[in-house]
Amino acid sequence: MSATAEDSEDRRPAARGVARNTIIFSIATGLSRIAGLVREIVASSYFGTSGPFSAFTIAFQVPNLVRSLFADSALSAAFVPVFTELLEKGSKRDAFRLASTLLCLIVAVLGAITVVFMAGAHVVMPLFTGSGFNAHLDDLTSGLAQVMFPIVVLLGVNGLLVGILNAYDHFAIPAISPLVWNVVILVFLIGARGFFHGDGQLYAYALGILAGTIVQLGMAFPVLRRLGFQFEFSLDWRDPRVKRVLTLMVPVTIGLGIINFDLLINSTLGSLISDSAPRAIDAAFRIYMLPQGMFSVAVATVLFPALSRLAAREDLVGLRGLLAGGLRQISLLLIPAAAATLALSTPITRLIYEHGAFNDASTDQVSTALFWFSFSLPFNGINLLLTRTFFSLQQPWRPTSLAVGSMLVNVVVSLAFYKPLGIAGPVIGTAASSAWMAWLQARWARKELGGLEERETGSAIFAITMASAALGLIAWIGWALLDHVFGRSLSGQLISVGGGLALGALAYGRAVLWLRIPEAHSIWEALQRRIPALRS
Repeated sequence: MSATAEDSEDRRPAARGVARNTIIFSIATGLSRIAGLVREIVASSYFGTSGPFSAFTIAFQVPNLVRSLFADSALSAAFVPVFTELLEKGSKRDAFRLASTLLCLIVAVLGAITVVFMAGAHVVMPLFTGSGFNAHLDDLTSGLAQVMFPIVVLLGVNGLLVGILNAYDHFAIPAISPLVWNVVILVFLIGARGFFHGDGQLYAYALGILAGTIVQLGMAFPVLRRLGFQFEFSLDWRDPRVKRVLTLMVPVTIGLGIINFDLLINSTLGSLISDSAPRAIDAAFRIYMLPQGMFSVAVATVLFPALSRLAAREDLVGLRGLLAGGLRQISLLLIPAAAATLALSTPITRLIYEHGAFNDASTDQVSTALFWFSFSLPFNGINLLLTRTFFSLQQPWRPTSLAVGSMLVNVVVSLAFYKPLGIAGPVIGTAASSAWMAWLQARWARKELGGLEERETGSAIFAITMASAALGLIAWIGWALLDHVFGRSLSGQLISVGGGLALGALAYGRAVLWLRIPEAHSIWEALQRRIPALRS
C-alpha cells in the first residue's frame, strides 16, 4: 500500500473520531447556549434594554475581561501543550506537580487581583462607562462588579482543571458544566429577584453568576479523582516548566482576551450612542454565540489536545491535515449559520427577546447588531482554531501580535462608523477585525506548515458558501410565507422561524452531501451511527 493510501486510511478513523467528539461536545455546548439564551430572555423580559441593564452588562464584562486575561481559557491554552508534552513523555508525576504549583499561584495571584479590584470598583468602573451614564448608573455598575469580581479567581482554578481534563480527552464535564451554570443563574434570577427592589433586582442576577461559577468549579473534582490527580502543595518557582507556562500565558492572554476587549470596546462606544446600546449589542452577541459555541468552540476544543500531541511529536504533516480538516469543518457549520442569522435577524430577535419590557424599539436595535455580527461568525471560528494551532506549536506571540493589530482595526473602524451608523458601527468594527485577523493568521499558518490543503479547502469553502446562500434565501421565503399564514403570536413565530430555518437547513444538508464535501459525510455518518433512524 502506498504512503498516500496509508495516510488516507489513517485520517478516516481520525476524522470520524473528531466528528463524533465534535457532535457530542456541540450538543452539550448547544444545550448550555440554549439555557444561556433562556436566561437572557428571562432577564430581558424583566429589564429590557434599559440603562440599569446596560450597567449590569458592563459590570459583568470588566471582571470577564480580567478573567480572560489572567484565567480560564488563557491559562488552559498555555497549560495544555506543556502538560500534554509531559504526559506524552510518561512523566505523569511531573505533570501533576506542575498543575499543583500553578494552582497555588492562581489562588495567590488572582485572589490578590480580585481583592484590589473589589476595593477600587468605584474608581475603576466609571472609566468604562460613557457620558450616557449618570451617577446612579455608575454606582450601580460598581456595586454589581463588586459582587461578580470573585469569579476571576474561581474561573482561574476552573481553567486549570478543565485543561487537565481536556489533556486526557475528557470533554463531557467541561461541556456540561456551563449548562449547570446557566441553570443556577436562572434559579437565582427568578427566585431571588423578589428579595430586592427596583434596579437592585439586578443583584439577584449578579449573585446567580457567582453561585453558578462555584457550582461549575465543583463539578470537575469527581472526574479528577477518577483520573488519579493528586494535589500537592508546591511552590517551586524555579521549575522551568512553570516558567514555560507563564511565558506562554503572556501572549495567550492577549490573544484570547481580544474578543472580550472587543466586547468592552463595543459597550463603551455603545454607551456614547445611548444608555440602551451596550445592552442591545450584548443581547445580539448572545444569539451570535449560540452557533459559535456549538460549532467553532466545539471543534477547536476537541482538536486542541490532538494538535498539541502532533506538535509535541513534530508531525507537521499530520498537524497540517488536522488543521485543514478543522477549518473545513468550521466553515461547513458556521457559514450557513451566518446566512441564517443574516436572513432572519429580525424574526429571530423578535421570537427570542420581544417579551415583557423588551419592545419593538429594542428588537430594532438588537436585530441591527445581530445582522452585522453575522458577518464575523465564520471568521471568528476560523480564528479560534488557527490561534489554538499556534498555541499547540508553542508559538503564541504570532497570533497575539496579529490580535493586537486586529483590535486596532476594530477601534478605528468602530470610531469611524458609530456616529453615522449608530449601533451598527461598533459591530461592523468587530466584523472587520475578525476578517482581517483570519486572513493574516491563515497566511502565517500556511507558511509555517507548508500549506493548508488550499485546493481542497478553497473548493469546499466555495461550495459551502453557495449552499449557504441558498439556505438564507429558502429560509427567508419559508419564514415569510409561514409568517403570513400563522401571524405574530408566540406559537406563530415558533412555526414561521422554526419552519424557515428547517427548510433552509434541509436544503443546505442535501446540497453539501450532493457536493461530496468529506467533512459533511463524516458528520452525517457519525449522526447515523448515533441515531439509527437516520440510516433509512
